[in-house]
Amino acid sequence: MTLRFVQVGAGSMGLAWMRTLAATEGVELAGVADLDTERAAAAVRSVFGDADVVVGASLGEVLAATAADAVLNVTVPAAHTEVNVEALFAGLPVLCEKPAAPTLAEAVVQAAAAEVTGRLLMISQSRRYYAALAAYRSRLAELGTVGLLTTGFYRGPRFGGFREEMEQPLLVDMAIHAFDAARYLLGTEPVSVTCESWNPAWSWFKGDAAAMATFLFGDGARYVFTGSWCAEGLETSWNGEWRASGSGGTATWDGEDRVTSSAGGAVDVPPGGAEQISGALAEFVASLRTGAEPSGAISRNLYSLAMVEAAVRSAESGERVEIDALLETAHADALALPLREEIRVRLQGAS
Repeated sequence: MTLRFVQVGAGSMGLAWMRTLAATEGVELAGVADLDTERAAAAVRSVFGDADVVVGASLGEVLAATAADAVLNVTVPAAHTEVNVEALFAGLPVLCEKPAAPTLAEAVVQAAAAEVTGRLLMISQSRRYYAALAAYRSRLAELGTVGLLTTGFYRGPRFGGFREEMEQPLLVDMAIHAFDAARYLLGTEPVSVTCESWNPAWSWFKGDAAAMATFLFGDGARYVFTGSWCAEGLETSWNGEWRASGSGGTATWDGEDRVTSSAGGAVDVPPGGAEQISGALAEFVASLRTGAEPSGAISRNLYSLAMVEAAVRSAESGERVEIDALLETAHADALALPLREEIRVRLQGAS
């Protein structure tokens, strides 16, 4: 059975997702919703030619004109909650670009909406989907107990636009990829964080483009992220450079294809199967076909977003931030938002 998607958002990332849908067997694009319908129609033509794809200005309009099986949300983060909630209550599962929302409270609302409707909401943490990352995780398992995991991330991109105006561009827009990968590699959840952020004198960003965060995980392991978005020269991979120290030795990953272990030597891991957003789409489709919960299900993804918000709060306050306490605060904040009654009842029941 071919799964028919309605995509919301037709910007540059939306175009990338259209190309991914076009290249994936067993799925098709049934419709696109975007406030700029001319841009959406042009994007569809550039990928699908004259294929019969409905284009409209709103999700509701496009859903009414299609027999869709799922929604792909590629809007800006500020629109994620509205789109996801609408789709879920329309009875459709949703694959949503990261981050789930600009705030943890809004993500909690989305998790409650998924529970109330019984529909899947999966967040696309696309940088989980690398064959080399999976190989690195296997090497970590050979090390016994991992006590320290580190990421060094150093890039000097000149994006222009909104990123260069953000208060915390590195932590908010990029670090979630590394934080989420750390959860995947360690197999446990974060407990607390201390974080310092700053903006080097030569930075072209308005906000803090450099940061260092130390997370305590549930099994006692520490994860340390050190990064800069104004570090030109000798740049790391977009995935950063990784090192793990365990009871049985050390393992590194260069963020590309080279995985090295003191226990097993070095190996170059070629790309395998679906990677990045193709990998997210593949896991989403497999989940719909089998019923298995994907790694990016909203209830599981909350901790990755919580790591970002906790790091930002620690950087701003200079104090250690407890993750579970932050989640409790987010739950209370969620109840203060304008909500559908079904979501409010679910959140109150979880208090």
